[in-house]
Amino acid sequence: MNLSLIGKNALVGGSSAGIGRAVAIELAALGANVTVLARTEKTLQETLVLLDITLGQRHNYLAVDYTRHDDLLSAVRSLNHPVHILVNNSGGPPGGPITEADPAAFLAAFQQHLVANQLLALEVFSGMKDAGFGRIINVISTSVKEPLDNLGVSNTTRWAVAGWAKTWANEAGKFGITVNNVLPGYTLTGRLDEIVEKRAAASGQTPEAVAEMFKSHVPARRFAEPAEVAAAIAFLASPAAAYINGVNLPVDGGRTKGL
Repeated sequence: MNLSLIGKNALVGGSSAGIGRAVAIELAALGANVTVLARTEKTLQETLVLLDITLGQRHNYLAVDYTRHDDLLSAVRSLNHPVHILVNNSGGPPGGPITEADPAAFLAAFQQHLVANQLLALEVFSGMKDAGFGRIINVISTSVKEPLDNLGVSNTTRWAVAGWAKTWANEAGKFGITVNNVLPGYTLTGRLDEIVEKRAAASGQTPEAVAEMFKSHVPARRFAEPAEVAAAIAFLASPAAAYINGVNLPVDGGRTKGL
């Protein structure tokens, strides 16, 4: 099985922590040159220290906010190499029921996720075509299979990204470019901590009790490590996954009940 990413350049969003950082580490371990992208320079520098360089890679970082589109494009255009692997990963919208959601929250979420994804995909598209190799992988949510309670804006936005990705997959496949979505379940990140804390505050339970309740919904009876989600993303980025295109891949320990 060919998992080597030697000579490939990757751009990984949200890579200062959590799943994004784990993805950067995994892609570097497979030989890719990795550019880590997030808002905070300090944590990006901390991520760089963790990346493998034993295969002669060169890694760098871009400190920029996904919501500042002009700055985002300028930063990516400053790279002096094509991007072969784009991992779109950005923090989810704030939680809350859709019946209380301000319309402005939808616009903000679409700008941060769907519009930013489109801008980045367009920017790297020609380099992928020239190479005859491209991987666009979007980290979204199992909510595209089953909407999640109290995540009204997120559910809506993630569905939009899933539809966007499938359309890209249909149009870009002939160039050797695949576009897939990875759907993490409960994963040990700051986002999960936030959801647990909010659920505990609303229900009067302890965070520990809420966490155990969440785990009871997962056949594996535990939360995922970020590295476990990253492993799935790294496989999709590899040459071995060249014929996997346009799929939604849950990495959720079996929690999603639908196929």
